[in-house]
Amino acid sequence: MTWERSNEPEVYISVDIEASGPIPGEYSMLSFGACVVGRPELSIYKTIRPLTMDFVPEALSISGLSMADLTATGIPAQVAMVEFRDWIANVSSGRAPVFVGFNAVFDWCFINWYFHKFLRANPFGFGGIDIKSYYMGLTGATWEQSRSSRLKDEYQPEHQQTHNALDDARSQAEIFHKMLQTEQQRRASP
Repeated sequence: MTWERSNEPEVYISVDIEASGPIPGEYSMLSFGACVVGRPELSIYKTIRPLTMDFVPEALSISGLSMADLTATGIPAQVAMVEFRDWIANVSSGRAPVFVGFNAVFDWCFINWYFHKFLRANPFGFGGIDIKSYYMGLTGATWEQSRSSRLKDEYQPEHQQTHNALDDARSQAEIFHKMLQTEQQRRASP
């Protein structure tokens, strides 16, 4: 579903992943969720067949995902990444897609690796926006104060994170949207 083109030159896309461990290649991305910041109903969610059976038990306990279940029901990684690339192109409507994540370095490394491994290109390009860092710049907070549980009340999302990749992508999209609104209000004030 394509939506009307905005006058903005870029579209912010909130992305969250769940993985079987800390690094791509050795461990697998098990699911990803993404939504357009400001339009969370424009979303995608995929569960992916593991590339390896290596896992860190804590990673699986956090996500609640099962390697055995995903081996049987997850879609092949290449199919998931093609569908993600096509979804990004559709919701971007000719604008530059910008990756947005909460502690983006973790989610980014898996998304980037999977796009390059299976499609030889990442539609997000070479970078993205880390919400924690953006919050630090916006508020003067320290890194420790940028944890989701420690964000100022005005940036807290209505829906808390559940470790379902789409739920978390929507939650962090809401946080980032609120931060963008604060910045827009600051610029509009005399």
